[in-house]
Amino acid sequence: MGWCLGNSVLLPSASCLCGSAPCILCSCCPASRNSTVSRLIFTFFLFLGVLVSIIMLSPGVESQLYKLPWVCEEGAGIPTVLQGHIDCGSLLGYRAVYRMCFATAAFFFFFTLVMLCVSSSRDPRAAIQNGFWFFKFLILVGLTVGAFYIPDGSFSNIWFYFGVVGSFLFILIQLVLLIDFAHSWNQRWLGKAEECDSRAWYAGLLFFTLLFYLLSIAAVVLMFIYYTEPSGCHEGKVFISLNLTFCVCVSIAAVLPKVQDAQPNSGLLQASVITLYTMFVTWSALSSVPEQKCNPHLPTQLGNETVMAGPEGYETQWWDAPSIVGLIIFLLCTLFISLRSSDHRQVNSLMQTEEGPPMLEATQQQQQQVAACEGRAFDNEQDGVTYSYSFFHFCLVLASLHIMMTLTNWYKPGETRKMISTWTAVWVKICASWAGLLLYLWTLVAPLLLRNRDFS
Repeated sequence: MGWCLGNSVLLPSASCLCGSAPCILCSCCPASRNSTVSRLIFTFFLFLGVLVSIIMLSPGVESQLYKLPWVCEEGAGIPTVLQGHIDCGSLLGYRAVYRMCFATAAFFFFFTLVMLCVSSSRDPRAAIQNGFWFFKFLILVGLTVGAFYIPDGSFSNIWFYFGVVGSFLFILIQLVLLIDFAHSWNQRWLGKAEECDSRAWYAGLLFFTLLFYLLSIAAVVLMFIYYTEPSGCHEGKVFISLNLTFCVCVSIAAVLPKVQDAQPNSGLLQASVITLYTMFVTWSALSSVPEQKCNPHLPTQLGNETVMAGPEGYETQWWDAPSIVGLIIFLLCTLFISLRSSDHRQVNSLMQTEEGPPMLEATQQQQQQVAACEGRAFDNEQDGVTYSYSFFHFCLVLASLHIMMTLTNWYKPGETRKMISTWTAVWVKICASWAGLLLYLWTLVAPLLLRNRDFS
């Protein structure tokens, strides 16, 4: 595992991984900011772990590795560890994802602790954040190799609950990012409409608002068709109906006159984005229901259980539609965390970032020109960091836990080589959708309730 991980990236990227604080990516990303490039590389490390997890879940890889005598030893039909051989049950399937994501989460949690209270690039720890990539990569490879030798025991069961909590928090972070994205989108297009004196921008906002609401309505109809029955599935009916009602309420709240007076940029575009995301989370929750008649994604032949990697069942089924859509949203939101610099003070306060300056100062422009000539990134954090190093790594910890739950379909480890779908995943996702709607509603009414605070 470590050898594959190392050779796939180390050889073509050796010149870029050996950079120090003043030379982050050598000539790969000239004239870039330290703050941006460092976040992108750490995000690349996370994506590399996700790629390895997906590979280990691939049915072809599972079946082929079981045929290799030097990989697996079998006794009584159950993989065991003999003479240094790796237990295939821990190497493949869902347990492989648990171990891979444990390694990435431990890696980022280590940096969460190390980078506490870093205020500028003059702090010696900033050099660790923005450089020494080769050694960081070795640490990640070492953690990955070590994770696959963790005795199974109760590890999977305990780590499952860590994944549940982390994924719940990351769903809320995704919602915050979507709120910020929708606000920025709405503000920029309204600004373009005023600058150009063109109604095309207004038409564009109206088109996407209607599109998102139509998609949300279609999602509600499809969920009632495929995830409920006339004589049963009462929980699913309640969840869909409640979330639909809540989305209608926040949409009405977004256009109330008092809210519009306090926040002129608030509107139905933001509400439509939040509504569509809430319908996605509801869909994801219903796809975790452990009842065959209420969940078409459960394997028919096994009821509410699915076999993990094993000689008699190579395939690990996670390639359902909710998981694929969730993976795409995860990738986009994680990239957004790495690149974003919001224009909104509330979001920056919550996400521990600074407001993006409209223009670089003369000194920074000079640094950028010198960096471009020398083919290196320039330091834009000498006077203060543009984001919280520690909080950024903590977000990646949560991202590691969230992708672990996404790839394993939120199944809970059960008996040997079994994964069991439980109501825990359903309630966590539904509660996350409610908390997200409440958070969005708070962004609308906070200026009305806290008049002494500046929400401009």
